[in-house]
Amino acid sequence: MTKIRALALFSGGLDSILAARVVAAQGIEVLAVKFVTPFFDYEILADIPRYTRTVQEKFGINVLVEDISVGYLDLLHHPRHGFGKNFNPCIDCKIFMLTRARDLMDELGAAFLVTGEVLGQRPMSQRLDTLHVISRDSNSRPFLLRPLSAKLLPETDPERQGLVDRERLLDFRGRGRSRQIALAGEFGIKDFPAPAGGCILADPILSRRIARLYADQFVLRPENITVSDVRLLLVGRQFILPGGGWLILGRIEKENDQIAQQAGPDDALLYMEERPGPAALLRQAASCYANASARDRDLQLAAGLVVRYGRKEKGVAQAGEVVVLLAGERQMIIADPLDDLQSAGWML
Repeated sequence: MTKIRALALFSGGLDSILAARVVAAQGIEVLAVKFVTPFFDYEILADIPRYTRTVQEKFGINVLVEDISVGYLDLLHHPRHGFGKNFNPCIDCKIFMLTRARDLMDELGAAFLVTGEVLGQRPMSQRLDTLHVISRDSNSRPFLLRPLSAKLLPETDPERQGLVDRERLLDFRGRGRSRQIALAGEFGIKDFPAPAGGCILADPILSRRIARLYADQFVLRPENITVSDVRLLLVGRQFILPGGGWLILGRIEKENDQIAQQAGPDDALLYMEERPGPAALLRQAASCYANASARDRDLQLAAGLVVRYGRKEKGVAQAGEVVVLLAGERQMIIADPLDDLQSAGWML
């Protein structure tokens, strides 16, 4: 007899873990899919085997990782159902992921989809009406099972066809977690993540940066936004210089490394060799300025910020020599540290 397979959306949170395990407890093979974008869990892509191995060892779930970044950037231009409190398109996000999961079903031999949604848990995307909208607009209503709240929702094809025993599904509702924690104990799951808003688009500060980018209030045109641009927007200190240049300035060594790794052929990378300090990236410096004079003025200001945030001597920022790598050429700029009052108005 061929074993039934279900495809489960896997956020890594407790609800998605439990949803997969509840279905698997009925003898169904569950394959989970973890979607990543620059706004949530992108770091997983650096070592996918390690992530999948950890999920299997901790939770007994087989998971595959799918990068949906490019399509997600397009989604943010005009989400049909709008945004939440910040720049979070929660309803369209879930529709987008379910649509992609639906497309994977034939390829992976899955009979139905599973999510960890709990009725009433989230005010925007898990109300009864929005659950119906999500299943309708993702064209997944007949075969989308939400096992944690299934007894409070209409019967689905997997239940009607006898693939899943509805009596062994659950009736969780609301924001409380006591029943989830108790169920985790029954499955022997102890090391599960605490509830948290892991999506950067829900962050009140970082989401404003992203909203500004999409609102055409930035040096980059919205239609030209790339994954690399978004990743840079989430790193370090951010400035829009008087000449219009976008400067990213690292705060710690890890951010300096990220900035250097993200540098493209049109970007100017700035740093000091003579003493510790930040790496800085002037995005698209080779192409975004009307003339060389405007670019050079912003490069001088960028160098002033590099020395301003470099290591101080007796508590005082010192002038320094800044290396500038641009368009395959290397130059040096001698810069005085910029006054905080001068640069405060440039910060994003």
